[in-house]
Amino acid sequence: MPGSTLKAAIAALAATLIGFGAARAAPRPEPHDFIIKGFHFQSGESLRELKIHYYTLGAPRRDAEGHIINAVLILHGTGGSGLQFMQPQFADVLFRPGGVLDPARYFIVLPDDIGHGGSSKPSDGMRARFPHYDYADMVGAEHALMTNALGVRKVRLVMGTSMGCMHTFMWAEAWPDEVQAAMPLACLPVDIGGRNRIWRQMALDAITTDPAWRGGDYESEPLLGLRHAEDILLIAGSAPLPMQIAMPTGAGAKAWYEATVADHLKALDANDLLYALASSRDYDPSKGLEKITAALTWVNSGDDFINPPELGIAPQMVGRIREGRFVLIPAGPNTHGHSSHTWAALWQDQLAALLARSGD
Repeated sequence: MPGSTLKAAIAALAATLIGFGAARAAPRPEPHDFIIKGFHFQSGESLRELKIHYYTLGAPRRDAEGHIINAVLILHGTGGSGLQFMQPQFADVLFRPGGVLDPARYFIVLPDDIGHGGSSKPSDGMRARFPHYDYADMVGAEHALMTNALGVRKVRLVMGTSMGCMHTFMWAEAWPDEVQAAMPLACLPVDIGGRNRIWRQMALDAITTDPAWRGGDYESEPLLGLRHAEDILLIAGSAPLPMQIAMPTGAGAKAWYEATVADHLKALDANDLLYALASSRDYDPSKGLEKITAALTWVNSGDDFINPPELGIAPQMVGRIREGRFVLIPAGPNTHGHSSHTWAALWQDQLAALLARSGD
């Protein structure tokens, strides 16, 4: 969900965990834009043109009837983008030659969701007049990209992290005949309540109560509110054990915190963050889990602040999915809390097994 990672402090850990040289790195993705004319939002608002920016790796492979059979859709988290999956801890594990999602074998699609990256978003100019999108709008645009722009009738794999995890459940429910395999990473398929809702509301309130926000029509970023929101995001996306290992002293932790917040604030827009956090407001696929027919492997981590295993929700829910399996990664020095979803070395074996049991 939060896109923040322990960048400088865990660089050495990352190199050890990944262990791939430059010769085995993933290829570079190709950027594209897809324009959806007359897009109507669940709120009743509309845009004459909605731009969906996306990246691809590899090329489509077709069956005897001309249908694409190797499309893989990978969906990012709140505040992220498709390009985030080119981080070495993800791309150089999965997309490298011989990797589980080698682009020589799969046609990989990495979209920027509505409100994110290079896709249409409030900071493009509309600010708070931008339509108030929700997850259903985002998933609808993803589906239009795959079907209308790329001609994919059945997706070989839908995989998503955090918000993308939640979108993966929505995809598998809404279009069960169009998803062959699904891998949701780091989420729960229920209404967002309890502490998960509260920390989101805290971040929203931090922005909207800053006098500099001015109802979204600010002249310069409301930095006080953004800083408080970023503080909350850092805690929600972190894990205590790797942080303690990487920063065992107070001075080191303070230096990391100050540098990280300063770096992240440079890239934040208050309206974009506000809209992105608010888009989860009506998410709740819990009533339709029995509709899912795709082979599904759902992975959470034991040190996830946002989806803590002690809630006991995942073991209850997975039994309602016909071909569903749930895997909990135990917390340890190499897990990264909620951000474990992007460290593919932790779960790539589960992905390989899912692809094998669903057709490869």
